[in-house]
Amino acid sequence: MATVISPPPPLLSVHCSASSRIPHSKNKKQRDFGNFNHFANTVTKDVEFIKRGIGNGVAWANETFRIPQLAQKVDQLVWLRHLEDPIDSLSPLPSLPQPWYPGLTGVDLLMSDLKALEAYASYFYYLSKIWSKPLPEVYDPQDVAHYFNVRPHVVGLRILEVFSSFASAAINIRTSGFRKFLRLNPEEGVDEKTSQYNLGMVFKETMLNLGPTFIKVGQSLSTRPDIIGVEMSKALSGLNDQIPPFPRTAAMKIIEEELGSPLESFFSYISEEPIAAASFGQVYFARTTDGINVAVKVQRPNLRHVVVRDIYILRLGLGLLQKIAKRKSDPRLYADELGKGFVSELDYNLEAANALKFLEVHSPFAFIRVPKVYTHLSRKRVLTMEWMVGESPTDLLSLSTGNSIGDVSEYSDKQKVAAKMRLLDMVNKGVEATLVQLLETGLLHADPHAGNLRYTPSGQIGFLDFGLLCQMEKKHQIAMLASIIHIVNGDWASLVRALIDMDVVRPGTNIRLVTLELELALGEVEFKEGIPDVKFSRVLGKIWSVAFKHHFRMPPYYTLVLRSLASFEGLAIAADKNFKTFEAAYPYVVRKLLTENSAGTRNILHSALLNKKKEFQWQRLSLFLRVGATRKALQSVASNSETSPDHLPNKATNKFDVAYLILRLLPSKDGAALRRLLMTADGASLIKAVVSKEGKSYREQLCKIIADTLYQWMIKLFEQGIKATQNSRVIFGNGLNRESGLYSRSSAPAYDINSILSDRRLRVIFSHVLKSASRDKILMLRFCWDSLLMVIKASSLACHRAIVSLSEAYMDQIFDAPKRYAVSA
Repeated sequence: MATVISPPPPLLSVHCSASSRIPHSKNKKQRDFGNFNHFANTVTKDVEFIKRGIGNGVAWANETFRIPQLAQKVDQLVWLRHLEDPIDSLSPLPSLPQPWYPGLTGVDLLMSDLKALEAYASYFYYLSKIWSKPLPEVYDPQDVAHYFNVRPHVVGLRILEVFSSFASAAINIRTSGFRKFLRLNPEEGVDEKTSQYNLGMVFKETMLNLGPTFIKVGQSLSTRPDIIGVEMSKALSGLNDQIPPFPRTAAMKIIEEELGSPLESFFSYISEEPIAAASFGQVYFARTTDGINVAVKVQRPNLRHVVVRDIYILRLGLGLLQKIAKRKSDPRLYADELGKGFVSELDYNLEAANALKFLEVHSPFAFIRVPKVYTHLSRKRVLTMEWMVGESPTDLLSLSTGNSIGDVSEYSDKQKVAAKMRLLDMVNKGVEATLVQLLETGLLHADPHAGNLRYTPSGQIGFLDFGLLCQMEKKHQIAMLASIIHIVNGDWASLVRALIDMDVVRPGTNIRLVTLELELALGEVEFKEGIPDVKFSRVLGKIWSVAFKHHFRMPPYYTLVLRSLASFEGLAIAADKNFKTFEAAYPYVVRKLLTENSAGTRNILHSALLNKKKEFQWQRLSLFLRVGATRKALQSVASNSETSPDHLPNKATNKFDVAYLILRLLPSKDGAALRRLLMTADGASLIKAVVSKEGKSYREQLCKIIADTLYQWMIKLFEQGIKATQNSRVIFGNGLNRESGLYSRSSAPAYDINSILSDRRLRVIFSHVLKSASRDKILMLRFCWDSLLMVIKASSLACHRAIVSLSEAYMDQIFDAPKRYAVSA
């Protein structure tokens, strides 16, 4: 075999020019210590070459010596899986015999000895059967502890692996300073944000190396920028969609094992590569034999043992932490809660049932999209659902900012603006969906990170991954609603009472001290138009600081709701720095209070708007009416009938006329809570609010409504008089009452004034208000004077509109006459 020998490389020559002899001032440090750029680049290339060689050698060894199959056998041997018997049930531990039997004969002692031997044999047989007991299907701390107590080598090896991974990460972080000194890329500066991002990337790689459980923990941390910082959160968010997949052959084998038939029996096509890889499984795009596009989710192999082992180690660590810190609460309960959730997520039959339940409960809300589940193609480790077309929040964020990790822009300004609009619309609908789950249905999606959300082409927000749902109790829903109101109103004592109702504050806690600390922590929050002008994550961080100090309990639903809102706010702020979660969420809270007639919401509404004397607090009432007048808050009330153009929302402010909404709401079925509020409150305080300087805008709106009513009454009277004359056919021949008539030039009100005046409930409320205010003669005099002015002004407006409309009707007939004569000629 011929061998080609390349000539030796020429000797390295050094050329020193005059310019090179003069060093620049910015390279002074490199002149003193030497320029390591060439050395570092050479070492980097050598390391990459060695890695490629090792990778090729490993691939050849795996194929030649069948190392994966051998590793599987070794894994079964380490876990003692060959000793497990799934159908074996462990009998209770037999009691040991007493060592001394006084007053017995030799025969009795012999028989006792035989019984003792039998008992010892049973005991050792029991010890031997411990190894055959499999890992429990349902998470139970005691059963899990029994399983791993006889497998200490498994736990020890995993602890060593975890320790070595974090030690390697710590060394990597510490050596980053030396790499910075070498200045491998001297043109790029490293600021604090970049340093935090690099730290997050190191932790992300560590989580990926440690497996599914730690990936789940990293995903949870990525939604908490208030705890770990924005840059680290951005780095860890890669765990949502950058998880390496497992081999396709293993996935296809699991599908065939679970479905019990070859793939061709169910699917005509399955993608070669997974569309997405999650911590517990990966998803393939497939097409059924019926031609339906579906998403097939396959669980990672040997996952249950790995997850439960990590939870057991976490439980051991938390128990050790409890002993060292001497905490009263048992932190191991957090590990147990996490274990129950993770193990339940491993059963895809349960996830399919959760998806069907979530779809059924949220089907009335058109903006929420839940994919359909194909139960005949779903098993414990395989889940088949409808394929959902849509964009993930990460894609929208990358497109709206126009850059990737390397800050390479490939998008036009128009694409960026469109992506930003879609992202903000998705966030608004995400906040609304969270509040719907919180305030309406009580069924919460337990894992709302960016990888489980989609924005569909039809403008809906789609949810994925229903492995874990949380069902809230009604009292907790009311308490969460009350806490939002109390934060906005700055009522810290009521906020603490709401936290008690949510089972957050422990019994025996110093309530007065907690109230003072919450007031100090949240009193710095600035308010804009009555709504906290601050990021939700900041408010959440202050509440968490007080909660940690006083050892608050954190129920699962409470953590899920706060995490979901904080996650959506983080996505929105990346596209719009002025986004405020409270501003987006508060209108739905107002709608809930004004339209739901339950004891809990009535108590919250009364405590929020009335003082101890049952007098209206005008500032809070004004905030409620102003926020409640937005399209999002009470559009459901206004949509029950055709809306007059005069009462449509202003496109600039997106608001309805408040007086119009009150007239629509009071006689309606949804107005029961508002009617009860008016009957409970002191009527004099309401009259004071109406005649006050702040109530001028509402008096003007009421004046327009009165003018509109008088105008319609005048037109009807005039129409009846004209129809009785001989000229009725001339004037109304073209249909004055139709498209070209008076009503076409002005819209009838969307409410029926006659029904309002004839409503006995409203008459009782009005008489109650006047009776309460009649004690103050001066107040009644001001009310009568303002009412008279409103009637005079409304009458003038109505007469002006009637004259203009009638004049236009007559002029149209005059100008149309020559045209008719010309046509007839």
